[in-house]
Amino acid sequence: MSELPNYIETSHGTKIAYHRIPYHHIQGAGPGIVWLGGFMSDMNGSKALALEAYAKQFGQAYVRFDYMGHGLSSGEFADGTIGLWLKDALAIIDHLTSGPQILVGSSMGGWLALLAAKARPNRIKGIIGVAAAPDFTVRHWAGLSSTDQATIVREGRLLVPSDYGPDPYIFTHQLFLDGYKNRVMNAPLHLDFPIRLIQGMADPDVPWQTALNIANNITGDQAEAILIPNGDHRLSRDVDIARLIRVVKALSCEV
Repeated sequence: MSELPNYIETSHGTKIAYHRIPYHHIQGAGPGIVWLGGFMSDMNGSKALALEAYAKQFGQAYVRFDYMGHGLSSGEFADGTIGLWLKDALAIIDHLTSGPQILVGSSMGGWLALLAAKARPNRIKGIIGVAAAPDFTVRHWAGLSSTDQATIVREGRLLVPSDYGPDPYIFTHQLFLDGYKNRVMNAPLHLDFPIRLIQGMADPDVPWQTALNIANNITGDQAEAILIPNGDHRLSRDVDIARLIRVVKALSCEV
């Protein structure tokens, strides 16, 4: 039976479910790690749990959590937006972490990691993106048919079958409007700390060129793209998780 989560109530109204490993004073322990999950995912995925096991082994502080409307946190998924989920992430960083942090963001979590770094430049010392998908709502809107766009404007939402579970994706009009306001790829990103972008070249959801575009959009000289020729979107195979742990460990020694 898995351990029950703790909860933090935020000033913006979310009751966030989370698991946290506090910092242990092990010699050589690196910065804290915060896991930022993807769209309609939760904090119990294989990558999040593997990072927790790594953090326990090496004495690094670690937090994994569910955004509003995800997993065990409060609220309805359809009421969520990039801006609201960013507020959840910032509440976790502000109230449950101390000192320098490495943000590990999967898919949408990669977008939120970039936004969080802009909002808390003195706290974030590194980012690792796993199929990072900044501005994905803008790209997704452009790829919709005119019929689907009209449905979203008229009815406020569109249900789309998911390849990753039984529940359909819910795309709301507010999600698209808010996503546009929270774009990060429309102007240079001034982030001068180590950034590693792990991207599968067989990813059906995020074009592999996205990682290169992100790296090129960052003004600092510490961004690197790691392309996996046969990697999919989840990057959850044993070899993928082992790679992620290696990147986290290496980055922890740099910051």
